[in-house]
Amino acid sequence: MIGDSRLTRIVVAPHAADKKRGLIVAGSLWIPCALGRSGVVRHKREGDGATPAGRLGLLAVLYRADRVRRPTTALPVIPLAPDAGWCDDPGDRHYNRPVRLPYAAGHERLWRSDRLYDVVVVLDHNLERPQPGAGSAIFLHIAAPDFAPTEGCIAVSTTSMRRLLARAGPGTWLEVR
Repeated sequence: MIGDSRLTRIVVAPHAADKKRGLIVAGSLWIPCALGRSGVVRHKREGDGATPAGRLGLLAVLYRADRVRRPTTALPVIPLAPDAGWCDDPGDRHYNRPVRLPYAAGHERLWRSDRLYDVVVVLDHNLERPQPGAGSAIFLHIAAPDFAPTEGCIAVSTTSMRRLLARAGPGTWLEVR
């Protein structure tokens, strides 16, 4: 990868006519995306269906090795396991953290049948010191074929995901407007 082709900033802008859709601008790439069903908000709350506004670092890539090839990226890449989950229970000590299933508290299953999580980028929303109820499991992931709204994540096509990841690395961040 040529140093000057590495992305530092990826801008995510909601569409003016449809708050559940947006456009990603990453260098010369212009990529359509799905956003949360409630659009973009400045103050994310658990379960609100909104994509959080702000600066979100790209931390790691999770992927289904049984379905897709390992993404090419300078970010850390980790294969998912069938027991992979993410805690979304604000009352649990592992809130907004990866967990192994089965898990007693509320959680999201990362090993999904619908292919939306075949490639997942963990974004740093509410991760450093998770505030209960401030939102969990905010990812960049694969969009549904019809670009249906997400529960608060950002979703792109598989081809677009691969193009973004090939140019992303440590220090790359999303600016959600």
